[in-house]
Amino acid sequence: MRDILPDIERWQADGETIAIATVVRASGSSPRPVGAKLCVTRSGRMAGSVSGGCVEGAVFETAMKVLDSGTPQLVHYGISDEMAWDVGLSCGGVIDVFIEPYQA
Repeated sequence: MRDILPDIERWQADGETIAIATVVRASGSSPRPVGAKLCVTRSGRMAGSVSGGCVEGAVFETAMKVLDSGTPQLVHYGISDEMAWDVGLSCGGVIDVFIEPYQA
């Protein structure tokens, strides 16, 4: 969290609405450990990482829905043969990401 805190503070000062995504479960060859965070703003700013780039776009889309509804979501990302070209983790790992509106 410390690595994204300066961004969060700056974005709050700019009046941004922020969502935080946190890896809450990781297994297999997952790219980021439990606790890894990504923060996004309604205007499209991003800081941190939950997957090293594999699913950040999908997390961003879900974060916008979370900001619209105010309701946190738990999202599962992995890979299967059928999903090989869809959003997923090409490394073969599995992560669960909790996405919530940021409250200071």
